[in-house]
Amino acid sequence: MVNVDNAAGSADPTQTSVIIIGAGPAGLTIGNVLRAAGIDCLVLEAESRDFIERRPRAGVIEEPVVRGLERRGLAANLLSRAQRQDACEFRFDGGRHRFDFGALTGRQHWVYPQQHLVTDLLREYADVRRGRISFGVRDVVLHDLATERPGVSFTDAASGQRRMITGDFVAGCDGARGVTRAGLPEDLRVSSLDYGIGWLAILAEAPPSNDCATFGLHPNGFAGHMSRSPEVTRYYLECLPGDQPDDWPAERVWPELRERLAATGAEPLSEGRLIEKRVLELHNSVVEPMASGRLFLAGDAAHLTAPIAAKGMNLALHDAFLLGDALVGFLARADRGGLNGYSEACLRRVWDYQDCSRSLSEIFHGPSSGDPFLAGAATARLRRLFTSPTAAAAFAEQFLGLAAQY
Repeated sequence: MVNVDNAAGSADPTQTSVIIIGAGPAGLTIGNVLRAAGIDCLVLEAESRDFIERRPRAGVIEEPVVRGLERRGLAANLLSRAQRQDACEFRFDGGRHRFDFGALTGRQHWVYPQQHLVTDLLREYADVRRGRISFGVRDVVLHDLATERPGVSFTDAASGQRRMITGDFVAGCDGARGVTRAGLPEDLRVSSLDYGIGWLAILAEAPPSNDCATFGLHPNGFAGHMSRSPEVTRYYLECLPGDQPDDWPAERVWPELRERLAATGAEPLSEGRLIEKRVLELHNSVVEPMASGRLFLAGDAAHLTAPIAAKGMNLALHDAFLLGDALVGFLARADRGGLNGYSEACLRRVWDYQDCSRSLSEIFHGPSSGDPFLAGAATARLRRLFTSPTAAAAFAEQFLGLAAQY
């Protein structure tokens, strides 16, 4: 049964067309696409609304993603408030090397913290397009995914009671550790890569110290600097994967950042209070196919990409565009083409972005590998970006997600 309506309150509370698990960028984008077509859906989220609107995560958004959001009426705040960057800077061998990808391609990156985008998408979905959403759900269980009427049961936060809802499809957008990925059949292939490297992810209450993303390649380890707002900067420090945030007090963080990002002519780092510290263990994974029965995966539930190339949120939104449009095609027009080709279409881009992450890791981590060969090869690849227009154009295309076809 397809539920098509214009008022979320009129929908049968035990039935819907699409059950979306996870209120991150992918889940909320899919929900917005469905609601724009008048299709009923329900989003289930384990956290509170306040939590997901404040949770700091990624912040770099590729131009094709911005245009995809814009076409769907989801980019007004982003376009008016986001910073735009058309270059990045590599620091190695004591020098500053600016890579002007805007001049090469005419394209740019937008810097817009993920929590701001989630807030925008949530308000549009719940408050404007009147989509249904339940926060704080617990003990989510998937049912009958191989049938034409799958279901999801969960404990409702408000009542404490078990609820069961059935639909035509389930969209799994709840991350790599969510229930949808854990519930996949064993015959689905999961490919993975463990870099054996950790990154300390830091948010500092300090103005950015450069006008673009800055990558420091140093024998002590990689360091990254990314603006998040005029008052807040994201930093990364390569560390051991087993490190804990408490192993890195401010008295250790700032000297390491200063040393690893040092370069002739560089401005001193603006320092401030550390408002977040997390250790990320860098690994990638891909689920193939990205669908099983009436369950379709999107975002980190289908593929995990280390933050090396800032691809995770961008991939999630590309998935959401394809899946949202495919679901509308089937539910509104009985067109099965989008759903039948969904996994294959997504995976072409997914694997290209995984390759981008791996290649950039070799550059970022070569100087700190302890292996003179890897360090020399990383420096050679970097120098080629600044001496070969062909190499620079190829790098910019992959870095910005601009391939004409995936």
